[in-house]
Amino acid sequence: MKKRLFVTGLNGFVGRHLRSRLGAADSAWELLPAPPFDLTQPQSLQDLWPELPDAVIHLAGQTFVPEAFRDPTNTFQINLLGTLNLLQALKIRGFNGRFLYVSSGDVYGLVNESDLPINERQPPCPRNPYAVSKDSAELLSLQWGMSEDWPVMIARPFNHIGTGQQNSFAITSAARQIARIKLGLQGPQVYVGDIDVTRDFLDVSDVVSAYLALLHSGVPGQIYNICSGKEQSIRNLIEQLADIAQVEMELVEDPARLRRSEQRRVCGSAAKLQQATGWMPKTPIEQSLRAILTDWETRVLQE
Repeated sequence: MKKRLFVTGLNGFVGRHLRSRLGAADSAWELLPAPPFDLTQPQSLQDLWPELPDAVIHLAGQTFVPEAFRDPTNTFQINLLGTLNLLQALKIRGFNGRFLYVSSGDVYGLVNESDLPINERQPPCPRNPYAVSKDSAELLSLQWGMSEDWPVMIARPFNHIGTGQQNSFAITSAARQIARIKLGLQGPQVYVGDIDVTRDFLDVSDVVSAYLALLHSGVPGQIYNICSGKEQSIRNLIEQLADIAQVEMELVEDPARLRRSEQRRVCGSAAKLQQATGWMPKTPIEQSLRAILTDWETRVLQE
């Protein structure tokens, strides 16, 4: 018999991929339906669970760092107080199942290159309102697990890419522009921000697999990085996109996109996750880039 799973943020980038995975015939989970709700409005959470879930993945959140700087109050309302509202509503309903809070590798902040790859023993040092809100919600979730005796786990995903992601992120923005060049919809200029940095990228399908692995085998009270363990240059990935599309391009630095990053290199360690669950990333980066580009070739024609 399948276990019942409730997921917030199903309409987001990762949520849509998770919904698709849970719809597979061999899924061990039954995804619980939910009427529309707003995490910042506690009353909207009161009647969400006619059937009590066996587990919850809390994906929903405000995830865009520039927006967090623009409106930190709203970011905290959603990411921290929204998490509190969800925990309280679940407690009232009588929930005591597995709870996975999806945080972010961004909570580590500025890490010395000598400390790479980043593991979970690295102290968080958030450098923007988004990361502060996620770190705060981590602490709240872990405290709740201790106080209520719930099996609570924290996931810290690093950068992830895939089909359906908003074009406000570097790789998807470049893929959209390259698709437009290929289709003759714009000139050969690809406008970028600060791309001479490295990041640790995973395909979204591998991130989804990690979340489900943690629900099954994660240790309550523990924090887990979700990452590839490999550095990827953003410039190099954009050049790979152009090679796949077989287009000539000129990279143009756009001041409007420029957010100088203090952290020039990022590489994480997923050893703790792998030891606990056996999870390993399976999707080569080139496969991810091809899927993203194909997706954008369809999407730009509909714009």
